Amino acid sequence: MFHEVTFPARLAFGSGAGIERRVRVTTLASGYEQRISAWALGRRRYLIGAGIRRMADAAALLSFFEAREGPLYGFRFRDFTDGTSGEGESVDPLDQVIATADGATRAFQLLKTYGTVVRPIRKPVEGSVSVALNGVEQSAGFSVDHTTGMVTFDAAPAEGAIVSAGFRFDVPVRFDADRIDLTLEGFDAGRVVAIPLIEIRV
Repeated sequence: MFHEVTFPARLAFGSGAGIERRVRVTTLASGYEQRISAWALGRRRYLIGAGIRRMADAAALLSFFEAREGPLYGFRFRDFTDGTSGEGESVDPLDQVIATADGATRAFQLLKTYGTVVRPIRKPVEGSVSVALNGVEQSAGFSVDHTTGMVTFDAAPAEGAIVSAGFRFDVPVRFDADRIDLTLEGFDAGRVVAIPLIEIRV
């Protein structure tokens, strides 16, 4: 269950970010280790809301939490440490190779590659996706589903064509807590306890 809404950026300032990996490590009698990755992809975690907030922002946070029914519904979160197809803020249609066309396929998933790890991007930011074929940016002839991250061409690209894309994206997350605690610190200020968010697979 997912709501196509983005967590307000002003409420995310001061948030912490991290990546979780699940690796099983077994130490053998010889002293060598056997390591097996249980997850193909890392899972992002965030801490938001910690510190003193204006009451208007605290109320907005409480309202957003209630509208999602706590951890029940997922939502979009802008990860300012890793939210573009490239290494910085700029986006270029040559940033990520997402496919080599076979002459028949019209739809391609947006991807971001980290070394040998390939991460599907399901929640691109609307209006941010640019696409190129063999290094030439396309101005028309394709559409983007911003709820799934699928790029669909009106006609299948020629066999062997390199399909690349540049984009900004959100991370699908949910609240990883059943409650939010707020302490009144002043006439127009409240202290919010840090609230965990966790990436979800969609």
